[in-house]
Amino acid sequence: MTRRLIRLYAGLALYGFTMAMLVESTLGLDPWDVFHEGAAKHVPLTFGQVVIATGAVVMLLWIPLRQKPGLGTISNIIVIGLAADAGLWALPSPDALVPRIALLVGGVVGNGLAGAMYIGADFGTGPRDGLWSGLVRRTGHSIRLWRTAIEVSVLVVGFVLGGTVGVGTVLYALTIGPLVQFFLQAFPARTGEHAPRAAEGRIVEA
Repeated sequence: MTRRLIRLYAGLALYGFTMAMLVESTLGLDPWDVFHEGAAKHVPLTFGQVVIATGAVVMLLWIPLRQKPGLGTISNIIVIGLAADAGLWALPSPDALVPRIALLVGGVVGNGLAGAMYIGADFGTGPRDGLWSGLVRRTGHSIRLWRTAIEVSVLVVGFVLGGTVGVGTVLYALTIGPLVQFFLQAFPARTGEHAPRAAEGRIVEA
């Protein structure tokens, strides 16, 4: 249990910090962070606070889907947002292209490692992944359909609000699944019967 908790919170903290790396690269974000960044430009909240508020609102959508949150779900909402703001405070905002590329690559790779860490801890899905998995369970439609529909929607809304879409958005979409899969193989989850199934759903459609 202690190892699982360490893995959970270390993974969530790293996930939030690597989100900040992608923001500071200014080369493009994943769909949800495009939305978070865009929304933060229109409300009196920091990027991390928008992440927390969005996670809380998304979790409310679990109620009609009859999804049950776990410790990892609640922790995901709070820790990632706090870590993202801490990262934005600590990281530089470089103008030169080379350090921006370094932030982008490091952020994507670190995000994959962080995802594998908290997924393997097996304390429940995050609010955003729980939304599409709940819709899949309730409607019978495919994971690919619901994840694509949700992420394209938040990407478009985020872009309209002023979120950053760029080469980093494409790089993240193409590599995050293989990266999470690689890190889960390198650091296999041995925490319970539900962890491999949760990880598999995240990998296939990431």
